[in-house]
Amino acid sequence: MKHSAKTAAAIAAAVAVLAGVAWFFFGAGTDTRGAEVMRFEVESEAVPGKHPAVAVIPGDPATNGKRGLLMFLHGRNGDSGSFAQDAAFLAALAKVNERTRGRAPIVVFPDGGDSSYWHDRSSGDWGRYLIDEVIPQAAERTGADPSRVVVGGISMGGFGALNLAQRNPGRFCGAGGHSPALFRSAGETPQGAFDDAPDFERNDVIGTARRDPSGFAGAPIWLDAGREDFFHPTTAELTDVLDGSGADLTARLEWPGGHDDSYWDAHWAQYLGFYTAALRDCTAAGTG
Repeated sequence: MKHSAKTAAAIAAAVAVLAGVAWFFFGAGTDTRGAEVMRFEVESEAVPGKHPAVAVIPGDPATNGKRGLLMFLHGRNGDSGSFAQDAAFLAALAKVNERTRGRAPIVVFPDGGDSSYWHDRSSGDWGRYLIDEVIPQAAERTGADPSRVVVGGISMGGFGALNLAQRNPGRFCGAGGHSPALFRSAGETPQGAFDDAPDFERNDVIGTARRDPSGFAGAPIWLDAGREDFFHPTTAELTDVLDGSGADLTARLEWPGGHDDSYWDAHWAQYLGFYTAALRDCTAAGTG
C-alpha cells in the first residue's frame, strides 16, 4: 500500500522509538515494587507455536474474589518485555494497588511480533490468539478472573486494543488506546501494518466507528495522545466520532508530549487507575 512521505516519516520515527526498547530479563536488581513477575509461554493454534508472555501480579491482593486481568499490548517492534520492567509502570501499579486496597489488576503483556497490529491476517489470527488463547492461559497461570478483562495498549497496541474491543462488543470491561496508531485510509498506513487495502478496511477503527459506533457501547473507553504526537489528529478524530454516540468515553488530548517513553511514563498512574475502576464497575463481561 502507498503512504505519504509525511506519514512514512512519522511512522519511521515511531519505529525508531519503539525499536529502542531492548529485550530484557528481570535481574536481581530490578525493583518490582512488591509485584510478582511471571514469565510463561502461550501455546497457540491461531498463530502456530509458543509465544512468550510476562505477567505482573501486584502485591497484597484484596481478599474478596479474584483479581481482574489487564491485557496490555505492545507497540511495533516491541515484545512482551517492552513495558513490564518499566520503573514508571511498576511504581504506578504499586501506587494504584495501595490506593484501591489490593484491587489493581494482574497485568499480562503478550507477544505480538514485530508488526502484527494484533488483528487476524495472513500471518496469523492475532485477534483470536488474544481472546481464545492468551486470556484463558494467562488466567489459568495467574489466578485472574477470565470473565473480567480489560484491554489496552500503546501505539500499534493501542490500535490493537481498540480494534479488538470494537470487533468483540461485550467481551471486555473496558478498553484503552494510548497514542493509538490510527489511520484514516489504507494509503496512510506503513508497510507491513496490513496485508492490503481490504485488510485495512476490515479493521478500520475510525471508519467502522463512524458507520456504527455501537461497537464501543457498553464499556468505558479511554483515548489519549500527546499534543505533539503525529497520531494526535486521528485520535482526536475518533474522539469526535464517539462524542455524543453514547460511548462511555474518557479522552485526554490536552497533555503535552510526543510519541515516546517519557510521555507514557508520565501517565501510567492514570492508565492503571482507569483500568482498575473499569474492572471494579464491571459485572457483565462475556467469556468469549
